[in-house]
Amino acid sequence: MLITLEGLDGSGKTTVWEALHDVYPGATFTREPTDSWYGEAVGRSMADPEADPLAELFLYTADHANHLSETVRPALADGDLVVSDRYSDSRFAYQGATLARADADVQRPLEYVRGIHAAFSRPPDATIYLDLDPETAAERAGRTDKFERGGYLAAVRDNYERLIDADPGRFHRVDAARAPEDVVARVEDIVAELVDR
Repeated sequence: MLITLEGLDGSGKTTVWEALHDVYPGATFTREPTDSWYGEAVGRSMADPEADPLAELFLYTADHANHLSETVRPALADGDLVVSDRYSDSRFAYQGATLARADADVQRPLEYVRGIHAAFSRPPDATIYLDLDPETAAERAGRTDKFERGGYLAAVRDNYERLIDADPGRFHRVDAARAPEDVVARVEDIVAELVDR
């Protein structure tokens, strides 16, 4: 089973991901961007405010493709539980918002990004969405890069809502404004239910 953790920067995904390590020590824990050279290229692009948004999308997509072939698919083939801190929905939400705000000549950017992935990606079995308002997310994240500004994060959140509306059975919404221990406990309950199915 592939379970992904999604949400705005600052919503607590990494905290939850780390907490799940203790509960499922035999699972495969992974994240995007990865620590491969593809992921390093993504990191360089994220740090560059002048990076071309379409080129950046394809860097993320290359990292995702490598992540699938090197980590996700082999682990699933071995029967592992796979938990990923960010996955393809992050691309749909974030790069969809980036392309919409840029002069990239891309019509219907969210659908465009989803279409690129449709040919090769492996959808998650379940996605836990840590829901947090954009201003709180930007404050928590410290507004350290171009993806952590309140106005931009509002567009990202809108994209997440569109993704949830399109596939409500896959998404499990958790109120990330609650105390961290409450968020972790709720996510642990959801994962336990998913694994027991």
